[in-house]
Amino acid sequence: MKSFWLVKQEPSSYSWRDFVEEGKTSWTGVRNYTARNNLRKMCKGDEVFFYHSGEEKAVVGIAKVTRIAYQDPTAKEGDWATVDIAPVKPLRRSVTLREIKGNSRLKGIPLVRQSRLSVMPLTESDFCEILKMSTQ
Repeated sequence: MKSFWLVKQEPSSYSWRDFVEEGKTSWTGVRNYTARNNLRKMCKGDEVFFYHSGEEKAVVGIAKVTRIAYQDPTAKEGDWATVDIAPVKPLRRSVTLREIKGNSRLKGIPLVRQSRLSVMPLTESDFCEILKMSTQ
């Protein structure tokens, strides 16, 4: 069964545009245990929202998991994981954190409750709701 996720990145470090130009990436550098465990739960084919943190604070595109979790080669020590993801498509329009917080159907999602978490699960209905918002 397919799962749904959201990954956050500061666009000045690695933007959606950078991601699309590369065509795929390994989601390295995660150094939070909860986020790492979320990476380990990802399955090939899972859908992933790409979120710009920092000033923009918006969901900007959809990606797909192309390789399940493996040892993060950027980790000098410790048991850290990465997954490979590839861009699928940009959202028709970005959905801001303000809009997400203003949607009562999304009040319980980790993006609102655990705003500092960089890799988080979404339910299918949460994913679909954000997707719907991007078309309005």
